[in-house]
Amino acid sequence: MSGATVQRESVERMCDLIRHRGPDDGGLLTLGPVGLGHRRLSIIDLSPRGRNPMPNEDETVWLIFNGEVYNYREFRPGLIERGHRFRSETDSEVIIHLYEELGPAFVEKLNGMFALAMWDERERRLLLARDRFGVKPLYWTRLGDTFAFASEVKAFLALPEFSPRPDPLALAEHFTFQNTFGGRTMFEGVKLLEAGHYLVVNECGIADHEYWDLKFQPDYGMSLDEAAAGLRERFEQAVTRQLMSDVPLGAYLSGGMDTGSISAIACRAIPGMHTFTCGFDIPEGASELEKCFDERTESRELARLLGTMHHELELGPDAMAPAIANVVWHLDEPRAGISYQVYYTAEMIRRYVTVVLSGVGGDELFAGYPWRYEAVLGLRGEAFDHAYYDLCVRFLTDEEKRSFFSGVVNKRLGEFSTYDSFRAVIDRAQAVDPLDRALYFDFKTFLNGLLLVDDKLNMAHSVEGRVPFLDNDLVDYVARIPAGMKLGGGESKIVLRRAMSGLLPDATIYRRKQGFTPPDHSWYKRRAMGYIRELILSPRALERGYFEPRYIEKILDDHASDRANNRFLIWSLMCFEWWNRLFVDREALPAAVTAGAHQSDYVYAG
Repeated sequence: MSGATVQRESVERMCDLIRHRGPDDGGLLTLGPVGLGHRRLSIIDLSPRGRNPMPNEDETVWLIFNGEVYNYREFRPGLIERGHRFRSETDSEVIIHLYEELGPAFVEKLNGMFALAMWDERERRLLLARDRFGVKPLYWTRLGDTFAFASEVKAFLALPEFSPRPDPLALAEHFTFQNTFGGRTMFEGVKLLEAGHYLVVNECGIADHEYWDLKFQPDYGMSLDEAAAGLRERFEQAVTRQLMSDVPLGAYLSGGMDTGSISAIACRAIPGMHTFTCGFDIPEGASELEKCFDERTESRELARLLGTMHHELELGPDAMAPAIANVVWHLDEPRAGISYQVYYTAEMIRRYVTVVLSGVGGDELFAGYPWRYEAVLGLRGEAFDHAYYDLCVRFLTDEEKRSFFSGVVNKRLGEFSTYDSFRAVIDRAQAVDPLDRALYFDFKTFLNGLLLVDDKLNMAHSVEGRVPFLDNDLVDYVARIPAGMKLGGGESKIVLRRAMSGLLPDATIYRRKQGFTPPDHSWYKRRAMGYIRELILSPRALERGYFEPRYIEKILDDHASDRANNRFLIWSLMCFEWWNRLFVDREALPAAVTAGAHQSDYVYAG
């Protein structure tokens, strides 16, 4: 931003650190003060014509793009009529010409997942944009006079001016919600461009613009049957749209309705489609809840019914320790949930396909977490806000964090309360019904964390994950469905279950929801506890001075003695220590290992 010439070597080093996101090809452009680097995972038009950075006809506009725009072919004929010339069959080139026609407003036309950067030489303007729902990540930071951006924070490690350190407000948010909100990241000074936003950078500075937000506009005139029929039509269209690919495509297939519905529609177009699931070696003495975490039997039954080429992975209690450092490296920062199982599953998927369809988003759209929502259905105003905040505190309250964090951290936090973080999100919800307000909050926070985890850990193995539930037309339609058709009478996802009737067996449609999570409540109390204590109670970890050692001991002791199930909190503590080692200390990444993972394959295709 100072006008100094960008060093080509710096951009090359940044690209090298995220090579896993695009091992097939790469490109680099420097234009005086601007440098654009790209790594390509070739999905559409595999020829060199699809290489980024990609220019318009006279090379006054340049694009680098990550993702897929599923409706790009709709725009080509009109753009050709208006005189634009195409050299490829890619969505990237359509985006460039849409920008020439519409300026930054072009992002409102795109139905897909994307993170992009556009340099306009004539306007001397850099434009960054992220898709409506935040499927693809995009980070930015200011380093003196340098403005840097990348799909993953680790790319900034290539810049000598970048000195990673934790943001204390992010620490407070994470150890409340197991997530950070809005543009905040664990890295002080690094921002995540929010979903549905674009950023304009020019000589006037940096301007952030929101171009889309989730708005509930319920149509109380539609019946449940009408809502279900409209939903089924748009869902089938969404899945079909996302099948476009010039490389092999498969789907996650758990034993549940969301992935089952996607697979049922997709396999019509792809006979013998590859499907994937991950199960767990459930230990003796596990709780009834943990016994349900392994869905391989139900998944196999669905695969047999659909006639897919089915692959499953089994993880055991020794799977976590060898993978966690690589998981944290690829995540960039601790985020929602326990996720090493996602990392292992993506590794298996890459042996067969490059693109995989996922069921992420179904719960946040259709009230898939009834145990949270039912508690606030009759509440309004401040009563709702306080009650739902309490339900969303996954780890520690503000009062508990004062004993958890060290005095140094508490001093830096001052009067900061994570209730303020909660209010900053919920106050933007343009919804009256309590369920719609809760769904808005989860859509903007928890879903954002899940999408980051899935994208980073899929791309760690050069796999593109797609999310048919997060289709523009589908989401807009669901926002018109009254809340009472999503949750009521002890049943969740009411309208979705009705819409999927006949597509899947009733046993699948009405199965109890299971999260994709290992039985770590039991595993952490066995051999894993030695590793956990050695990592987060090591002198190296304690000397960092973020936490009170006695409180950490209590967390582990309470878990080991069954006074509390602290598996998610323990996972986050381990991830934070590895985050410090890899990003702050710049420790070398340990070699990836696959201990404790066993694969089986089933051929059900006719």
